[in-house]
Amino acid sequence: MLSLEDLCIDYSSLLREALIKIDNNAQGLLFVVDDLTLLGVLTDGDIRRAIINGKTTDSSVIDICNKECQFLSHNAKTQDIQALLSDKIKLIPLVDEHRKIVDFASSSRMTRTPVLEPLLGGNELEYITKCITTNWISSQGKYVTEFENSIKNYTGSEYVLSVSNGTVALHLSLVSLGVGPGDEVIVPDITFGATLNAVILAGAKPVIVDVNEDDWNICTHQINKNINKKTKAIMPVHIYGVPCNMKEIINIAEDNGLLVIEDCAEALGSTIDNKHVGTFGNAGTFSFFGNKVITCGEGGAVIFRDEGIYNRAKILRDHGMTPGKRYWHECVGFNYRLTNLQAAVGCAQFEQLSSFREKRMKIFSWYKKYLLNSGYFDVQKVDKNHDQSYWLFTAILKDSISIDRDSLSDKLAKRGIDTRPVFYPMSQLPAFQSYRRSINGVSERIAARGISLPTSVSLEESEIKDICIDILATIENFSDFKEMMYDD
Repeated sequence: MLSLEDLCIDYSSLLREALIKIDNNAQGLLFVVDDLTLLGVLTDGDIRRAIINGKTTDSSVIDICNKECQFLSHNAKTQDIQALLSDKIKLIPLVDEHRKIVDFASSSRMTRTPVLEPLLGGNELEYITKCITTNWISSQGKYVTEFENSIKNYTGSEYVLSVSNGTVALHLSLVSLGVGPGDEVIVPDITFGATLNAVILAGAKPVIVDVNEDDWNICTHQINKNINKKTKAIMPVHIYGVPCNMKEIINIAEDNGLLVIEDCAEALGSTIDNKHVGTFGNAGTFSFFGNKVITCGEGGAVIFRDEGIYNRAKILRDHGMTPGKRYWHECVGFNYRLTNLQAAVGCAQFEQLSSFREKRMKIFSWYKKYLLNSGYFDVQKVDKNHDQSYWLFTAILKDSISIDRDSLSDKLAKRGIDTRPVFYPMSQLPAFQSYRRSINGVSERIAARGISLPTSVSLEESEIKDICIDILATIENFSDFKEMMYDD
């Protein structure tokens, strides 16, 4: 694997040394540095032109490198990196505020260790090629049916609809179940904004309630406190793939005549007593975005318990058209269909799901081995009869640790390690300030101290170990620094 060391050469080196290093890295360029401070970029073309103009292999690299080279900040956005990459610029040095190189980017990697990236190493290309060569690229084609059947078989569901993404899966389930204006839907404070967006787009109002401190999922005590005559549904989110207390949530719903829509965006593979999440409520929704357990690039699915609701959702998904009667619209609907191209990727991903899951379980065990034994972090509690999806390894810095989450993330970014914060509490976001909420501070603490670490299935034990060593060194060095400052 190409390392930063392979790409850097000291400014005092000779062209002869540069040629050897360029030959070894097979990238056609080097970053010219002084103790990792970027001074310029040297390409094989620069060397060739220099020799034509009279330089020798004993000339210094600093004399001929391009000092007006392109570079970006180590925390540059992915779209900014992609915009700079081209046929001419294939590698970009990523620097800190002192212009020290901390990482590099290319078309195949945005950082040394991304927090999550898909593995497209199966039949994805073959299946997409079949779509193109047969002209079945839109929402009709065999892969859509095969993808829905894969979801049926994996989750044990009878009624499955594929849709274009996870957000519309939520919206379609709400509308199909009759949730709309005048209704309230109880949602957790810790989730992604799509959960609340879907409720609002359906015409209903979200009621934001706090989560449990141990599993970070919606608090059933808070649900009970916030049920009133307007309450129509509960929308539990199996956050980070850890199942909610569905037995108690279903009991509450049945006692109060409420609907339950499970947001399983991150929970493909999560079960309770070997029963897949999403099958407990009236509907369950899934996301197949690029960073999910498996991906279609963009995509989603809804599983329904009731055949009549499923049939209604199928009509709504397809513009409100009557099945078997082309262009006859019996109601106002949506275009929420998944394309055959997306489904083809999903089918290839499903073929690899068991190996993905096995690898993620190993990654979680490696973090436990190398990181959690430090005593610096807490993680979500998973009940003994629950099984999680092992989607994204996420932990909370204990309050006793002096470094804050954002400082830790920034220092890790300078080591080429990508991280993510836990979702903001929905109750703090400007978009949702006008909606009723019942908050006691748990979500705020989780959000402030929570950090997600690299969990791509391509990672090996040695890489996880190195990540953990960097994390622990950062925490301990920061603590030593704080102690010295206090002693002074």
